[in-house]
Amino acid sequence: MMNKRVKNSAILLGISILILAAVAVFIRTGVIDEYTAQILTNAGINVIIALSLNLITGFTGLLSLGQAGFMAIGAYTTAVLVMQLHLPMVVAIPAGGAVTAFFGFLIGFPTLRMRGDYLAIVTLGFGEIIRVVMINLDKITGGAAGLKGIPPFSEDFTWGPIISFAWVYIFMVLIIAVISNLINSSPGRAIVAIREDEIAANSMGINVFYYKMYAFTMSAFFAGIGGGLYALFFGYLNPTMFNFLKSADFLVIVVLGGMGSITGTVITGFILTYLQEFLRILQDYRLVIYPLILILMMLFRPAGIMGTKELSFVKLFTRKTRVKGGVSQ
Repeated sequence: MMNKRVKNSAILLGISILILAAVAVFIRTGVIDEYTAQILTNAGINVIIALSLNLITGFTGLLSLGQAGFMAIGAYTTAVLVMQLHLPMVVAIPAGGAVTAFFGFLIGFPTLRMRGDYLAIVTLGFGEIIRVVMINLDKITGGAAGLKGIPPFSEDFTWGPIISFAWVYIFMVLIIAVISNLINSSPGRAIVAIREDEIAANSMGINVFYYKMYAFTMSAFFAGIGGGLYALFFGYLNPTMFNFLKSADFLVIVVLGGMGSITGTVITGFILTYLQEFLRILQDYRLVIYPLILILMMLFRPAGIMGTKELSFVKLFTRKTRVKGGVSQ
């Protein structure tokens, strides 16, 4: 079993390094221009936060509408730690996630015992409260004018796009690996059982409240990390960046990708981020085309692009190895 885990981890690590190296070469040689590189980096951040939402909404079955609020906490915390305490980014980003997880715990503890749509209403209100608090804490957050001068990932004009993408990509791969392993573990099975039938899960001895808190706090942690990457990538924060529409964008990614599918969230995150940028050339018409695409998807593919299915590089690699072994024999 241990050898299999080591082998799977080695395959995943090797493929991840190859993808990162290929994108870096494409950016460096001009095949991918700087603008497209920024879109890819922004898409990676969107995927991270959408994955955090998928953990609580897609896998646990709890509708959350305040993911932008968690993202804001992580973004401002990371920015303040880097700017005022001069912490290195590799420390500040997880610290921002940890602070966000603490707030997720505070919000989840009194509300996750409720059933129905109460959590959606509470998280929606929480997101708006965070936005108002950020406006009024002007000495720390810059208030309505925003927080300027956040150090970027790199000031090197030549290597900056590659370094920014690498930071986001590494965190994205780590979070995908953590969520994937979590879902395939015993706690993950319990979380999915709660989504399928909470009463049946409770009758089988699963501590429903504990696993809800577990998933909700983890979700907040990942959203905080995404917020920290967002702050360092754009170098500027404003409370209006974290309104309800931002939360709705992440929910759209999760629903279209497939609720409960990591692969679907990754694919849809990159497609929708690029689509939003592409439709800018159509000016006001994009406000018609974008919702139209969403309606068509809901009519012809209501379960999303992937449904609950997953693609696995490890399984593909193992299958090809077995086929080659069979031919050679």
